[in-house]
Amino acid sequence: MRRLWIVLALAVMAAAPVVAQRLYGQRLPRAIDYDGRFVFVRLWYADYPGWSYDWPDTEENLGRLLPQITAIDTHPGNGTILRMDDPELLKYPVAYLSEPGFWFPSEEEVLGLRRYLEKGGFLIIDDFHYQNEWAVFEAAMKRVLPDGHIERLDITHPVFNSFFQITSLDVPYPGGLGQRGLMGEFYGIHEDTHPSRRLMVVINYNMDIGDYMEWSATGIYAVSPTNEAYKFCINYLIYGLTH
Repeated sequence: MRRLWIVLALAVMAAAPVVAQRLYGQRLPRAIDYDGRFVFVRLWYADYPGWSYDWPDTEENLGRLLPQITAIDTHPGNGTILRMDDPELLKYPVAYLSEPGFWFPSEEEVLGLRRYLEKGGFLIIDDFHYQNEWAVFEAAMKRVLPDGHIERLDITHPVFNSFFQITSLDVPYPGGLGQRGLMGEFYGIHEDTHPSRRLMVVINYNMDIGDYMEWSATGIYAVSPTNEAYKFCINYLIYGLTH
């Protein structure tokens, strides 16, 4: 039934106009005033616009879908953008970071994100591939969580069963790379580096669920992997909200 809901919701969204904007500049829109309702928080970083890719269509499409298949009370603004060292970040349980292969955080951002994670925040890392991008991300993440250990997650992890029961992690990267065989890999960092503790960070490598969600109203990508991208994202949100 939940699978059917996604297919129907995507069909409805296909009739809606697609904004397809990207925030290539470095000026941040005014942040949404916190009122307790769920807001998709995107993290900003300097010098490269990859943090903004898939914005705002990803947030808008996800915001349309969430109330149809979950009980999450979603803010009508759908999403907001915050700096990693902004104290307002501590009000939001889940945050999203795009294109970490070009992420070189300042010391203030490192400390802000570390504080966020240690106080219970959940971070979704998305949209990167190639070994050089992994190396940049890993170096930055090591600064944020010096004692953190990145490990590959398998299908039995609770994050893949927090709402939808995901049955396979074999999801292709969107577009040509996926058609040529590039498949997503999923990693995580647990609290106290122990797999039985809370997952603090989930990492989508060789994957871009944001891109799938951005273009879900257009039919540019196949329905099946697009559905899976939404399932992963919604599972991450439910996990972050309940852990």
